[in-house]
Amino acid sequence: MHDHHDHSHCAHAPAGLSLTPARQLVLDKLCAAGRPVGAYEMIDLVAEATGKRPAPVAIYRALDFLQENGLVHRLATRNAYLACGHRHDRAARVAFLICEACGKVSEVTSPQVDAQLGALAAQSGFAAHGQVIEITGRCRDCAPT
Repeated sequence: MHDHHDHSHCAHAPAGLSLTPARQLVLDKLCAAGRPVGAYEMIDLVAEATGKRPAPVAIYRALDFLQENGLVHRLATRNAYLACGHRHDRAARVAFLICEACGKVSEVTSPQVDAQLGALAAQSGFAAHGQVIEITGRCRDCAPT
């Protein structure tokens, strides 16, 4: 059974991409969480929803598929996944501002930063595959005044 909630802030499958019920459930759970979720926590969330405990490989396959199709991002520093909250170009470099105090994660993009990083990579003859930048610190609510 799927949770029914507002997905307006979440990524949607692009036209022509059909999600299996398992992949849709994983995406739904990430959207509902609104925060980074690790694969083993996702196993628990799916088990709660379906009454069946999925194998880790099934969850990793679903997350990999969703990531490859631009619907989720992987935060390497947290070893967790987050539903894509913006409608940016799939090739755009995305920066995540991660609050060390409360755990809030904000997804941001910048055409200027994207262009500069692209130019730096091109000058070095480097073909970038990973395009996620993670910045840790304190959010506005947690920063000392």
